[in-house]
Amino acid sequence: MGGPWQPPGTCMLLVQLLALPTLWVRATHPDCSVVLYFQEQEAECLEIIRSESQTPAPPGPPRQQGCLTEWDGVSCWSAVPVGQSRAVACPDILHVFKKSKALIQRNCTESGWSFPSPPYYNACELEAIGSNNNNEAKASYFVTMKVLYTCGYSTSLAALFLAIGIFSCFRKLHCTRNSIHIHFFTSFILRGAAVFIKDAVLFSDESIDHCTMSTVNCKAAISFFQYSVLANFYWLLVEGMYLQTLLLLTFTSDKRYIWWYILIGWGVPMLTVCVWVVTRLQYDNHGCWDDYTSLYWWVIKAPILLAIFVNFLIFLNVTRMLAQKIRSPDISKNYKQQYMRLTKSTLLLIPLFGVHYVVFALFPEHIGVDARLYFELVLGSYQGFLVALLYCFLNGEVQAEIKRNWGKWQSSMESNVFNLATQDFTA
Repeated sequence: MGGPWQPPGTCMLLVQLLALPTLWVRATHPDCSVVLYFQEQEAECLEIIRSESQTPAPPGPPRQQGCLTEWDGVSCWSAVPVGQSRAVACPDILHVFKKSKALIQRNCTESGWSFPSPPYYNACELEAIGSNNNNEAKASYFVTMKVLYTCGYSTSLAALFLAIGIFSCFRKLHCTRNSIHIHFFTSFILRGAAVFIKDAVLFSDESIDHCTMSTVNCKAAISFFQYSVLANFYWLLVEGMYLQTLLLLTFTSDKRYIWWYILIGWGVPMLTVCVWVVTRLQYDNHGCWDDYTSLYWWVIKAPILLAIFVNFLIFLNVTRMLAQKIRSPDISKNYKQQYMRLTKSTLLLIPLFGVHYVVFALFPEHIGVDARLYFELVLGSYQGFLVALLYCFLNGEVQAEIKRNWGKWQSSMESNVFNLATQDFTA
């Protein structure tokens, strides 16, 4: 019985834990918290063992010195003298083990630690994890989710590139407002690209253990993904700020503010992500940094909630100012139409993008997983398409410019055909 001992119950327990259905289509791995818990416990135990090994042993035969601290794969057993025992509770992991007052006990004998009594697999009862059929149904559900959000992001990317092309090609559409729209579209393109990059780095090889994976590539992919999400929310904030500035300063040139908008839209997310990366490197450099249960996740979450809160205040203020502007007899009909076009789009997007994030941010990650996945992945993947639709494809100014250029192109083609026909006839 002496020496390092790996109980058969430990292997069975860990196999059962890792058999839990894995949410492999999102950045967070809820089941990885189980693995990380045991890694942290093991690290603490090994540190105790290391400090004990550096302490001089008391005089006397080795067998009378007692049992040294030992990590058995599940629990850390502190050193005790021969003839004494040690008892530990089941691992305290929420939503994995049922609440139990049972204790596992081991005795220290002259031969070393005894077997645990009762064994782990009898004392520590797992929460119901569902049948094999249920697990297969969940796996099929997650595959369907991945197909849906892949189609959504692909559609959004195509629409966003087309919208940027339209704003860039037609000179009459070159203005501060559309320049901000282009930056906003670009943030969605980065977000879609980040999702595909993250999937390729983290989930392309099924043989890789995502819970213990801790490479520079995967950390860079997650950091880029977080940057794109932050940029999304801050460029939506810039859209709201621009609309408010337009309503407040009707006769002031808006070009003077463009660099401030760029600094907010791209600079604040970059600063936030840099702080988050340094924090994770210094204090929580585990895994691929995709564990949303970490306290350091608030370095990302807090600025997003701040942007949503400020946008909500802008939403209320713009609604109030818009009502005043529309009633004012001093504002021309063209200005009123310009306000209405931009306001309809921006006031729709502010609550649409912010409400679900605020709701989910207030609850722990394990609550409403299915609803969270649906909103963040499926509906979220089509947000870029919705933005391109509202700001570009349904924009009357854009439609008029496309029709005008289409008419010019048709007239030019008809003129060229007529000239060719005339030349052939005269020849």
